[in-house]
Amino acid sequence: MPKPATPAPSSTAGSPGGILTLVRNGRAASRAEVARATGLSPTTVALRVELLIEAGYLREAGNGDSHGGRRPRQLEVDPSGGLIVGVDLGARHASFGLFDMRAQLVAEHHVDIDIAEGPEVLLPWVAAQAQNLASHHAEAGQKLIGIGIGLPGPVNHPTGFLISPSRMPGWDGLDVSVELSKLSGVPTVVDNDANLMALGEHIVRGEDVDDFVFIKAGSSIGGGVIFGGELHHGHHGMAGDISHVTAHGAPATPCSCGRNGCLDAVAGGAAIVANLQAASVDVADTPQVLELARNGHPLATQMLREAGIRTGTVLATVVNFSNPQRIVLGGNLSEAGAFVGGVKSAIYTECLPLATDGLEIDVSQAKERGGIIGAARVVLDRILDADTVTADVAP
Repeated sequence: MPKPATPAPSSTAGSPGGILTLVRNGRAASRAEVARATGLSPTTVALRVELLIEAGYLREAGNGDSHGGRRPRQLEVDPSGGLIVGVDLGARHASFGLFDMRAQLVAEHHVDIDIAEGPEVLLPWVAAQAQNLASHHAEAGQKLIGIGIGLPGPVNHPTGFLISPSRMPGWDGLDVSVELSKLSGVPTVVDNDANLMALGEHIVRGEDVDDFVFIKAGSSIGGGVIFGGELHHGHHGMAGDISHVTAHGAPATPCSCGRNGCLDAVAGGAAIVANLQAASVDVADTPQVLELARNGHPLATQMLREAGIRTGTVLATVVNFSNPQRIVLGGNLSEAGAFVGGVKSAIYTECLPLATDGLEIDVSQAKERGGIIGAARVVLDRILDADTVTADVAP
């Protein structure tokens, strides 16, 4: 009986850009491993690797393990090829992370902002902050080559336009990637902040689970989905956005979208602050709510638990429908035991037993770095895209 034919290696995998992708993903760390992974001859691999080294994409870094004969020279992404800045822009905060080409964090910076200042003020400031962070930490020959940014509003995928963002006057319909690229002079990739936090969480955890839902619970509530090991956007980038799902049994509180009783309007941190203020509690923001709860304030604790139950009730439908392996709670509300407990209670009450069998409900490990890590990944994936790299080194 004849042996089945060996599938031909894909042209993309064997291209210079495809070889770089193999090294980036840890699937090959030497010329010999590249040859085995692609089916290319050692001579062809050597020529293409040299192109990548000369262009500054790869470098040699010591010797690998010998399997009989001379020890192979190890290959790795050259970190000196440039610097990336990941930005997580929230309603009241901005986080900046500086990364090298291997996605290693070099420096970070966190500062309070007000998103309502608008893009005319904030985008030039973001561009300046990114350039300053890079210039202060750059080594010889390094410069800023890309920015990834997460925004606290719906981002149309793949166009990158912001669509009707809540509490963000002046941002609606803006193509942030184009505007920020003009201001910074480097390529920019834009996505929803919860999506990038989900991706960052996936990376920090070693990408160990292929299907999970990430919930960003801060002043507002959003979500991101990892499906099949990849960030899942859906048709227009709205996958995971539970903000405007009606929370049944909750007060008919008006929402910025024009409807009443949306989850964001009844369970987000801003809603909790407003309800406490209406009850004559001296509180200005979500961190102060958390501090009150830590000190045993009964009303703050009760409202956090109610917010968790409402969030968990909405998530129960998600769990029953998509059966994820893990739910991760991030944002500052995830620091409150009352909120997390409410989420878990509602999910286990409302879901079918088979849907929750083996389900992990956990708080974020990436914490405030999740957004900047995810932002760095998406812009690196854009810059180091296999076809783009191939065109660069072998036009």
